[in-house]
Amino acid sequence: MGSTPESHVKRAVKAYLDKVGVWHFSPVSNGMGVHGIPDIIACWRGRFVGIECKAPGKRFNTSELQKMQLTAIAKHEGIAVVVDDVSQLVPIFEDQPCPT
Repeated sequence: MGSTPESHVKRAVKAYLDKVGVWHFSPVSNGMGVHGIPDIIACWRGRFVGIECKAPGKRFNTSELQKMQLTAIAKHEGIAVVVDDVSQLVPIFEDQPCPT
């Protein structure tokens, strides 16, 4: 992984997910998959989670394709989130009761 500001956020998010025991992976974007898929796909307590990582201060700079995919995830009762700091995941994985 590179050393861009966004890559630092991705690395921190993956370390955090490992720490709290959340299963996750990063889809490879090589032009063969679906465009706009979140950077990190996770499963937490039976729920699908899509995490789009952005450089600090760029949290609201999602592309139209990213917005479309995040909206589709939420529409199907998954958790879709855009973060520019790992602390934004605490309410999802630590502060909330298990989703039903």
